[in-house]
Amino acid sequence: MKNNITKLTKSISLIIISVWITGAAAFAQTTTAIGTAKVWGTVDGIAIEGVVQGPSAQVSDLQIACVFEYTEGDIFNTPPALPPALNGLVHLDQDMKGLLTEIRKSGKFLGHAHETLLITPPKGTIGGKRLLLIGLGDRNKFTPELMTGVGSVAMREALKLGVSNFSFASDLKDAGIDSPTALVAGNVVKGIFEAYRTQLWLKDKQMVILKPISKVILLAGPAFFTTAGEGIQAAISAIKN
Repeated sequence: MKNNITKLTKSISLIIISVWITGAAAFAQTTTAIGTAKVWGTVDGIAIEGVVQGPSAQVSDLQIACVFEYTEGDIFNTPPALPPALNGLVHLDQDMKGLLTEIRKSGKFLGHAHETLLITPPKGTIGGKRLLLIGLGDRNKFTPELMTGVGSVAMREALKLGVSNFSFASDLKDAGIDSPTALVAGNVVKGIFEAYRTQLWLKDKQMVILKPISKVILLAGPAFFTTAGEGIQAAISAIKN
């Protein structure tokens, strides 16, 4: 009887270990290493690159970060916000010496939907030469459709600045919004090219001087890179058809 119990205990232990290893492997497959980059496609001569990186570290001519209207400690309260180690907004705030929180908390940037604020960060603080904040409005009223307009705003502002490339962080997960990743990423891409093609149309009519953009870099966290890529590729296919 004792031997049977010992064998049963060992069997259960092996099953538990097997389940743990399988679960750990599944988790590992759902995350992507920081720094991973992939060009998801090209539209109108612009490469759409996905990168697993935070908005503070990504090197680009222009870094775009999206933020909601301020609520006390919103990007730091976890949950629902992502933990500090995975939270791009927290890193951005830290590298900017608390400026992101200060400028939002003081009301100097209210974060209303589509509101913009351009900042030139001190050299060596973040990877982007310039930082553009785009407002997302009231977090309780957020819908994925908003991101189409936000993508358009991002492209228009980038063209005004004459940059060759820009990186874009939606920052929804960082702020604790459980948004549909693929749909959000796809809507951003759609908005970007709606704005760009309008400018191309105006250029053909000699009504605007346009400096082409060579690359758009869409940032994603380690757990969301693959899903975001699916939405981006779907949007690219829809735009080309």
